[in-house]
Order: sequence, then C-alpha cells, then structure tokens
Amino acid sequence: MRTMNPPLVGIAVDAYSTGNFLPDAFARLGVRLVHVQSTPELMPSMLAPDLSKYIDNVAYGTDESVMAKLRGYDPLCVVAGQEPGVPLADLLSEQLGLATNGTALSPARRDKYQMIEAVRAAGLRAARQFKSASAAELTGWAQDNDVFPAVVKPLSSASTDGVYICSNAAEVLAAAERVLASHDIFDIPNREALIQSYLEGVEYIVDTVSCEGERYVCGVWQYEKSLLPSGKKIYDKDILLAPDAAGVSELISYVDAVLSALNIRWGAAHAEVIMTPEGPTLVEIGARLNGNMNPGFHDVCLGHNQADLVALAYARPQEFRRNFSGRVYHKLQDAIVYNTQTSLDGTIASIDQPVVDEISALESVQLLSVKLKPGSRIRPTVDLLTSPLRVFMTARNLDQIMADYASIRRLRERVYVLQ
Repeated sequence: MRTMNPPLVGIAVDAYSTGNFLPDAFARLGVRLVHVQSTPELMPSMLAPDLSKYIDNVAYGTDESVMAKLRGYDPLCVVAGQEPGVPLADLLSEQLGLATNGTALSPARRDKYQMIEAVRAAGLRAARQFKSASAAELTGWAQDNDVFPAVVKPLSSASTDGVYICSNAAEVLAAAERVLASHDIFDIPNREALIQSYLEGVEYIVDTVSCEGERYVCGVWQYEKSLLPSGKKIYDKDILLAPDAAGVSELISYVDAVLSALNIRWGAAHAEVIMTPEGPTLVEIGARLNGNMNPGFHDVCLGHNQADLVALAYARPQEFRRNFSGRVYHKLQDAIVYNTQTSLDGTIASIDQPVVDEISALESVQLLSVKLKPGSRIRPTVDLLTSPLRVFMTARNLDQIMADYASIRRLRERVYVLQ
C-alpha cells in the first residue's frame, strides 16, 4: 500500500490587509496555512483575513492547549501576516523551534521609540526623539531641545495614523493631547506618544524578503506627497525606481544595516527611509508585507512579488538562496500606486459603476481598489486610512501613467454618490 506524505502546514498570524495574499502564495508551493489571531475577536479596523482559505483559525491565548494544537500541525514556519502579528509570530516561531527572528528584539520591531533606539545603538543615523505619557513633557522636550519642526505620533500604529508635523510648542501640545486621547488603528489605547525631530528630505520605500539572514530587495519606491487644504502633506503616489537610480544603492545599504540592527533574518520587511542631507535615515520598518503590495501588479512591473517570495523563503529556503539571496530587483516597466484624496463628507448611497469602469479601462490601470461600500461614511482625507481609492498603474513609459493619473484626478470624486 502506498503511504501518502502528510500535507505541509504553515502558520500565519494576523493576516489582515495584504496578508490575505499569503494563503495562495504558500498553496502554490504545496503548503496549507493555519491562521492565528492575536486577539479574541478579529480587528475591525483592517481588511479581515479570508478564513475560508485556511485549514483552521485559532484565537491565541496563554492556555497550553493552544500551543499543543499548533504543535499538532507540525508546522514548517510561522509568518506575521501584518503589523499587529509581528510579536506573536516571533514568540510562536521561537517556542516551536522554527525559523525565527526571535523575541529579544520583538518590542523594537513594533514600538517606534525602541526601534529608533536600536538603530542608533547600532551606530546608524537616527532621529532625535523622546516619549512620554504627558503632553506637557513632550512639549517641554521639544522646547528644551529646540526641535522644530517636530513629528508627534503614536508608538505602534501604522498607515500614517495620528502623525502630526508641528512647527511650534502649541502645535506639539495639541497633537500630543490628541494622540494620548485616542486609540491606534489596532484599537489599542495610546498610553504614550512619541516626538521626533523632523527629517528633511525625500521619503522612500525599501521592501525586502530575508531567508536565514540573506535578503533580496523586492523594490525601491519614492513617495510623492500632495498638500491638503489644511497644510498637511499626505501620500499621493508611490513611484517605482530603477535599481540604478541615484541614491538607491545607498538606501539599500542603509536598510541592510537596519535589518541587522533589528535582527530581521526571516520574512518580509517594509522600510520607510528619508534621504536627508546627511544621508538615509529610518522613519520606521515593519517586519511584514508592504501594505500597498499586490501580487498581480508587482509580477508585471517587477517580475515577482513579496508574498510569493516570503513563501519561497520559508518553504524552499535553498531555492530562495540560490535564486535571490544578496540580489536586487529588476524594473520591468514604470509603475506607480496612487492613493487618492477626497473632500467628500457624508454617507455613501452608491458606487457609480460607469465611472469605476472608465477609470479601470485606462491603459495603465492594472487594478482599482474601491475601498468603501454603500452605507459607509466617507470623510475628507487626512491620512492613508481616509484615502478612498487605491489605483495600481503600470505601463512601458511614465508619460502614459501620468496622463491616466490626470484623468483619475478628474474622475475620482464621482466614484462615490452620497445620500
């Protein structure tokens, strides 16, 4: 009688947002996933994982029966699906004796204050900073150190949630009070706030996937921001750069050092770095997939995508090291990701499908993500969370993309029809 090999199983923790691409990526390599959620209930603030794609869903607790259940699957890996799952993925992978980034630096991979201090301790360029539960103390630090403009933000949020650029003490005080009185996007109360020196320069994304400490650079993108009527700058376009573009090699070298400083030896990382007059300086890094990553889009403009590379690193590490370790992406064609802004304020009655179809039919539009549904509230854009549309655009030349970008700017406010 022929004996069948048991199926290969992996674990994904908090696979929200782009973590939804992990089950298919692992399945293509013959691996099924178990989902573990770090909270008793799924977090409502992010796109939930599609649990139908998992063989099981486990709500993690301290009960030993949870660990016994996970051990019973004989998993080959534990992967963080998105930002809130990073510490638990570190813990589970360590306890299960699997490939791991370890728990020693887990806090520094989530807490932005500890993150920057770990980078500074490694001898790397870093912002000046201070944290406190007191808005008055934060304001006093800014005044005593003459740190203006200053950036005030939560310690462990994401998607530009609660980020304020302040030009004077009164603005710091008001921003700190707002942060300390609020919850982050993972519904965790902000018991402390962080203030940092403002980093002057152009901001970039550097995405990587690592396998046993050997990394592949998946792409480098330049942020281009737009100015709101309030005077606040928000992300508008992510523009794919060629690997030989000015400054790219310097950015990659700096991020390599950041990965080492935070001991990110396995899996995806999404770094945001500002090229200051003194050189690259970290804004933050997440040990997870880029929230703007889309496999089909990245396959076209880069020839690969972070989700499939993560699966390969864990499921077939020898193949990953042979084909990707120490290497850098190739830009196959121009690409941008456009996060639109809106001035609309009200309840959505319907989606104007002909307008959606008109945008989708533009030559460079690979994918249009309509983020809100009828019945939802739409508010004027103040950050990435309140951007109502995301458009993935790629073409053989940037002129075509920019022509289509201008068309989308003309059409964007007609997508949502208000009550």
